[in-house]
Order: sequence, then C-alpha cells, then structure tokens
Amino acid sequence: MLWKLESDADFFRIYDSKKLIAGYFDPDYGDIFPKENYEEITASMMKNHDLILGGMIMVPLVKFGLFDTDLDVSISDVEKNVIRVNTHLQKWKNFLSETKTRFHSVRISHTDQDMLTITFDVRFSKPVPLDKTSLQNELSPTMDLLQKLELL
Repeated sequence: MLWKLESDADFFRIYDSKKLIAGYFDPDYGDIFPKENYEEITASMMKNHDLILGGMIMVPLVKFGLFDTDLDVSISDVEKNVIRVNTHLQKWKNFLSETKTRFHSVRISHTDQDMLTITFDVRFSKPVPLDKTSLQNELSPTMDLLQKLELL
C-alpha cells in the first residue's frame, strides 16, 4: 500500500511511501452534542471504532514558484510558471468533476505562503469504522487517483 494513516488527535495524517506527509483526513463525526465535549466524544468514537460515512481530505493544490522574497526572474519565467499552474489547476478541475466532489475549499498553506492547499469531501459507499486500517483501505483509491493524475 502506498499510503499510511496515523492518528493525530481527532484527524489523521496521510503519509506517502517515502514517509512524507501527503495530506490530512478529517473524519466527519456527525453532529457532536454538546459541543463543549467535542474532544471527549471524538476520542471515544475513535476508541470504539464508530462508523463514519466520510470526511474531508486536505492536500497541496499547487506551488506557484513565484512568491519568494528573493524572486528575481524574467517575464518569460513568470509566464512559464503561470502556464504550469494553469495546467495543474485544469487537472484539478477535471478531478473534482470526475469524482463528483460536492464541496471543496482552497486556502493558502499554513506552512508555505507560495502554496495553495485544497480540502475536499470524500463520501464512502458504506459506513466505515474509525480505525486506520479501514480508513486507509477506503481512502487509498482516492489517493492513488490523485497520484496517477500527478496531482500530488
């Protein structure tokens, strides 16, 4: 398997085959009530391997190669980067359309101001236990597709 999940509080880190962080998976725990007990309730759900129907995946969207404080390039270099970024964004638009993704959000990466991240929803075909092996098996086709399409 190319992907490994590791639990980190109420979400999972997704690692690639080189043991580098490829993204994050945030399970959809449903409506948690009361809200002030969120941490205890989600911890209990994880411990009991409660069933979930999906969640959110966050992965890098695109690195611009332009927003560096030491940037000193020609207009041609800027154009090449803009064309590369546009081509990459078209691949993402196709992925979102083909996978019938209902929701996505793009943000500036919290670790790299030159990179955008994308968060999108993943719905499972059946309820899946909140354990890393089951979730890994369920998320691998999506992660494999992202890699195949050269989006990671």
